[in-house]
Amino acid sequence: MDWDSNRLDPMDLDEDDVRIRPNPKGNKPRTKRRPDFSDAPLGMVLEVHLARYRILTDTGKEITATLAKELRREGCVICDRVRLDGDVSGDTGALARIVGIEPRKNVLSRSAEDGEALEQKIVANADQLVIVMAAANPEPRSRLVDRYLVAAFHAGLKPILLMTKCDLVDPKDFINSFLGFDLEIIQTAENKPNLEHLKSLLRDKTTVFVGHSGVGKTTVINELAPDYKRAVGVVNRVTGKGKHTSSSAHAIRAQGGWLIDTPGVRSFGLSNIDSVELLKGFFDLSDASADCPRGCSHLAVSPDCSLDQKAESGEISALRLDSFRRLLDSLTSVD
Repeated sequence: MDWDSNRLDPMDLDEDDVRIRPNPKGNKPRTKRRPDFSDAPLGMVLEVHLARYRILTDTGKEITATLAKELRREGCVICDRVRLDGDVSGDTGALARIVGIEPRKNVLSRSAEDGEALEQKIVANADQLVIVMAAANPEPRSRLVDRYLVAAFHAGLKPILLMTKCDLVDPKDFINSFLGFDLEIIQTAENKPNLEHLKSLLRDKTTVFVGHSGVGKTTVINELAPDYKRAVGVVNRVTGKGKHTSSSAHAIRAQGGWLIDTPGVRSFGLSNIDSVELLKGFFDLSDASADCPRGCSHLAVSPDCSLDQKAESGEISALRLDSFRRLLDSLTSVD
């Protein structure tokens, strides 16, 4: 077949004949280098609502910020220390940007239900966890307290059990079931809160308050933070059920420190916590477990668990061991 003389032979082409389409975004090459925000202003997250963050800057201004795109996968939570860019004036309509999250000393988290891998981070950099439980109306739930204790020990928080409405029912039997724990217990009455001891424990600390709806958590926080008032929900005297008065966690300045009010929840999932992680919260038992066989579950049915022998000899507290195993059981039990 004869070659068409009107067609170009590929051998007739050189580089000058090739047309290069210009880059529509410009010819400047992309770089992986990112701006340095190490000297950017600092602040603390007070509240998270949808994609907006309320932040108190170190200069004392409350501002609204959004999260930089590269941080959205990790996210940030209440009490995170963050680096800020953009408009940090605090003026109406001003919007800053969170460009960095400082290293956390701990994180309190939960999953919606046991077995769910997705973890919900609640608060960072806290010191204490106050578990609010009513003596009656609604009835106290030891399993839920157990789960809060697991989360506290796992995050390295000091747990405090606050029993409310003790004028309605004597919570002695309920309290006695927690004698083996490193747990501060405070009792209050509905008509006389008597929170002086609790106030001394909160001073200069960051403290998270948890408890399900109707236990009086908001009433207590209003008493501790008189400059802050949140509406108190109405609880049915028969069922003990009522409206949640907190729909999102937020930090409140009080008692020289910070109080973190969290939404009332009726369950507290504990996915991703195992016996090894839980044992870290029981320092005496953790040291004693060094002689356990590798992979020991530390349960009562675990063969050759050295904790049993050391409890029998008095080297460790049998009551503490029972308490630890009770929490271990709560990791796999449905409340």
